[in-house]
Amino acid sequence: MSTGLIIAIVVVAVLIVALVVFVIPRMRRRARLRAEERELEQRRERAVSEHREEAQARARSAQAAESRARIAEQEAARARAEARLHEERAVLHERGLADDELRGDGAPQAVGREGATDGRDDPAERREDAANGRDVPAEGRGERAGAYRIGEE
Repeated sequence: MSTGLIIAIVVVAVLIVALVVFVIPRMRRRARLRAEERELEQRRERAVSEHREEAQARARSAQAAESRARIAEQEAARARAEARLHEERAVLHERGLADDELRGDGAPQAVGREGATDGRDDPAERREDAANGRDVPAEGRGERAGAYRIGEE
């Protein structure tokens, strides 16, 4: 063998060893970095997904809370309206304008004050009421308008 051939073999062997010693660790490092990048990207995607799911869940929860708040607001408005209704009824009773409700029959009746009537202006109804023994108010204005039975004065 010639010395030139031996030198060429040694140079190639040194290059291969240098390649193994320097290039292969770099390639491993690059591969490891790429793997870490992929892992980091997957973690990012999982984090994004989790945060979006949490945001959607909280948005649904907030929407439900707003709906419950609207319902509560409407119920409060209803309660206020009922309170106003009862206050108005109290004022009517206080003024004596709702006595027909207290009598229980719902029909307005004479209350014994000047000019008050029971809403039965038809003379035929008055005669029928008198025949059945019900109270009949006095007819005409200026007379005593209190309720009494026919024959009692």
